[in-house]
Order: sequence, then structure tokens, then C-alpha cells
Amino acid sequence: MPNIKSQKKRVLTNDKANAVNCAKRTRVRNSVKAYNLAVTNNEIVKAEELLRETISLINRAKSDGIYPANTASRKISRLNIALDKAKAIKA
Repeated sequence: MPNIKSQKKRVLTNDKANAVNCAKRTRVRNSVKAYNLAVTNNEIVKAEELLRETISLINRAKSDGIYPANTASRKISRLNIALDKAKAIKA
């Protein structure tokens, strides 16, 4: 634990920021899981709706600095590829 008053304050603000970032990251993960479940069950319409929401969450997390740009791009790409494969199988 720090002894300097400003560093004690910094520890508190870091803890708050960490909690917020963890919540946002968890929200993205849960959205991806729901999307993957819809794709696995061949619910194409539901998956397309969840895709828009999930991409939006990933982009917001990227802009907040939670995910690097390449990581966000990779996640979005994998989501699109999964939907394309599901559409190809269903067609």
C-alpha cells in the first residue's frame, strides 16, 4: 500500500477503472457467447441481430482502450466468418 496521499488516491481510481473495464470486457464476452450459440443453432435471423450488437460492443470497447485495434478487428472478422459459414450450410 502506498504511503503518499496522491498515490493512495491513484490506487482507488485505478480500482474503479479496472472494475468498469472488466464489466465492459465481460459484456463483450457474453454477447459473443450468445451470438455463437445462435450461429450453432442455425438461427440466422437472430444471429444477424446479435452480430450488429456484438460488433457495436466490440467497437465501443476498442474506443475505450479495452481492446487494441487489431484484436477488435480480429474478433469482428471471426464473427462474420462464422455467420457466413452458417449461411452457406443452411443454403
